[in-house]
Amino acid sequence: MSYITYSGYGYSKRLCEDVTSWFLNKFLPRHKIEVEIRHRGLRREGVYGYCDYVGESYRPREFLIELNTHMEEELYIKTLLHELVHLRQWVVGSLRSKRGKMYYGKVPVELYDYWHQPHEIEAREQEETLYLEYLIEKKGVPAPKVAQYLDRKST
Repeated sequence: MSYITYSGYGYSKRLCEDVTSWFLNKFLPRHKIEVEIRHRGLRREGVYGYCDYVGESYRPREFLIELNTHMEEELYIKTLLHELVHLRQWVVGSLRSKRGKMYYGKVPVELYDYWHQPHEIEAREQEETLYLEYLIEKKGVPAPKVAQYLDRKST
């Protein structure tokens, strides 16, 4: 069983819990994960979110996700899913920390600028797919109508 706590301002508690529970139950159902989701102003830092482990880097199971406040619903869901992909990378061991350096597989991520880091590429690729899966499974949007639903949301 996983535990989710959240704090901060400018977000929907129901949406935060719904997206996080959906992801953990679908992709990490057998793991005991503790995740704190903290909402705060990240505009000065120029990011929408962060994900990091708390405590031990070997087989981490406690995480802190920080999200920017006051995002539109679609951006909020995609950002949260992006950070949850990073959480999954830590849990399965594809993303790990060794001697103060972060590795994706056997490659130190510091060798690349942010946009070309392999763990970020994977998270960006998966956030859109996961967003569509979430809409279909949780919001009841039939698969052929997802594009129409997205179009109406953006106007």
